[in-house]
Order: sequence, then C-alpha cells, then structure tokens
Amino acid sequence: MNLEEKRIKKSILINAPKEKVWDVLFTDRYTRIWYASFGEGSHAVTDWQLGSKAIFTDCSNNGLIGEVVENKKNEKLSVEYTGILQADREDYESELAKQVRGGRETYHISEGDGVTYLQIESDMAPEYFDDMSKAWVAALEKVKALSESE
Repeated sequence: MNLEEKRIKKSILINAPKEKVWDVLFTDRYTRIWYASFGEGSHAVTDWQLGSKAIFTDCSNNGLIGEVVENKKNEKLSVEYTGILQADREDYESELAKQVRGGRETYHISEGDGVTYLQIESDMAPEYFDDMSKAWVAALEKVKALSESE
C-alpha cells in the first residue's frame, strides 16, 4: 500500500449461502449491476484465476489494472493493482500508475448460522476516499439484494 493511501473497510450481512455471494461478486452478469455504483458501464475483464490479469474499466475505457494474488473459492479473493488503463491503453510507468501500484482490493467471505458475512478492504488515494467509501456502501447493498433475490 502506498504511504498516502487509506484503506476502505466495509462489511455487510447477507441472508444467502456464501457460494451465492461469491457468484454475485465474481460473475460478469452480476458484477456489471453492482459495479455501476462506481460508475456507469463499469465491469471487470478477467477470469479471476490466481495470477490472472484483471482490468477494471468503464464506458470511457479508463480504469485500474491488477493481478489476482489470492483466490480461495467462496472465502477470499484479493487483487493487487499493477497499473492503470487510460483511453484503452495499459500504463505501468506513469506517476499515476506508480501511485496505484501495490494497492489491494480484498473480499473476505464467511458463513455462520445461515448468514454470510462479507467484508471488503480497498486501498484508496485520500482524494477519492470519501466518494469511494460511499460507492462501496451502495455496491454492498446491491450485492446483498442480488444474493438474496434468487
């Protein structure tokens, strides 16, 4: 984590099995719905496998590039940022790319008494912290609704 970065930590209880929550978190047809909390058209381009590249982008073809550094199905997934996407071009060397490098986004899932506990941690530059914290609250509410609805 970059020295200037702050870590967003949010959690939510979901009345659905952890397998369903995992599915909502990492299946494209669901992620496109809850990622909209961060920006219209937001989606991930990845297979979520350990070591795979993950590109988080939107309608403007800008976003973040990362690598899946941990994947314990139905328990934990972590992506470490490696660069940025600008106008559909991968950038690992600019100042902005260097600022996000090493930041992480991690999803923890546990289940008990028929309820799933989901916690996210996301490293964030201070200037985006408040807006992204609010976006995560909305995103987690959508994950909960999607997980509980089917």
